[in-house]
Amino acid sequence: MAGVHLALIRWPWLLGFALLLVGCTTPTTPRARLGLKLAPASLGASISLQQHLRVEREGHVDDLDAVLEVDPQRLDLIALALGQRVLALHYDGETLESWRHPMLPPRLRDEDILEDVQLTYWPVDAIQRALPSGWHVEENGLRRTLFLDDKPVTIIVYSSQPRWSGTIELSNLRYHYQLTIESISNDS
Repeated sequence: MAGVHLALIRWPWLLGFALLLVGCTTPTTPRARLGLKLAPASLGASISLQQHLRVEREGHVDDLDAVLEVDPQRLDLIALALGQRVLALHYDGETLESWRHPMLPPRLRDEDILEDVQLTYWPVDAIQRALPSGWHVEENGLRRTLFLDDKPVTIIVYSSQPRWSGTIELSNLRYHYQLTIESISNDS
């Protein structure tokens, strides 16, 4: 990921973001999380993105910058604050490894972050094959909806194709938050 410039974020924001994600990812029922762990190769592409994330929940807005890289062998996600790494995830299709700054709460689960990334970027066919009973995903144009027992749980709207270009708006109806992702492709 050398050569990718990351904007700095403020430490107080990072703590707020971490606490927000804890609230967003904490399961309220045994069926709350999908357990997606799709192979990196099933993305069907290699991507390298610099991203700006905006999370809105209960009238509060937080921002974060990150880098996401995926190729057929691996997925890497890194977040920095004040020039220091605060989160790093590496997934090879079998093992999820992470490095976390001590201030990140343990309830912010690495598996939940991986699942949200894959739900947003992976092809709908690959997601559908991996979903547990009761769940299904539909895609209509630039809109993807995840359902549990025919009730929408997550709605993702893309500004363009491929899915990782431009702006993505993810609305999580279960945990009541909205995530806006602005990506800059570094692909060749």
